[in-house]
Amino acid sequence: MRFRTTVVGATALLIAVTGCEVETDPGRSQGTSTAGGGEALAAVDTLTVKGRAPRTGYDRDRFGSAWADTDSNGCGTRDDILERDLEDVEFDGSTCKVVSGTLDPDPYTGKDVTFTRGRSQVDIDHLVSLSDAWQKGARQWDASKRIALANDPLNLLAVDAGTNRGKGDGDTATWLPPNKGYRCTYVAGQVAVKKKYGLWVTGAEKAAMKKVLSGCPGQRLPTGGNPTNAPNRFHAG
Repeated sequence: MRFRTTVVGATALLIAVTGCEVETDPGRSQGTSTAGGGEALAAVDTLTVKGRAPRTGYDRDRFGSAWADTDSNGCGTRDDILERDLEDVEFDGSTCKVVSGTLDPDPYTGKDVTFTRGRSQVDIDHLVSLSDAWQKGARQWDASKRIALANDPLNLLAVDAGTNRGKGDGDTATWLPPNKGYRCTYVAGQVAVKKKYGLWVTGAEKAAMKKVLSGCPGQRLPTGGNPTNAPNRFHAG
């Protein structure tokens, strides 16, 4: 069993990513940089530390329409991520709508999870939730930057729906995946997103990030980028 790492095409809205990736599961290291280790732990100290701002004014619509086609490939972001992360993907005829597949395994629980459209046990999680981002800098952004964050493959992961809903808008200080073997990768992903977009962390969040990443000092930062396997078969044009 493995995790796939084909990355959805970068969008014009996205900001350049810095850093590299090392994972506890080597199956997710495809297409990532091979720069030296320790990057994720060191990157925590580059994040600004501030208190959590009020949630006042937060609305999902502030981050644009859900699952917009920001990379102009003819498919919504949700289906792009399902195609990237699921195994045995099946589509709705000649469209890019994913109708079934399997998380093999789900990164948050380590168990296999079946995806069937309309009866889904799979969610697309924002590693850094949009509510958390709103309270840590995104409230001050323009609309295009918020849309970029909401649809950035770096910040998106197909996961078990029930576990994801238990996470809510938690940060590293308040929620970690039950699958302990994935925690280093998960926290490195949150660090990468916050570093890329200039989001701050609370003192408790920073301490929790360092505690997790100190146990995996070779962890690198994940990167965004172009697909490393076959191009999206529904690419517009």
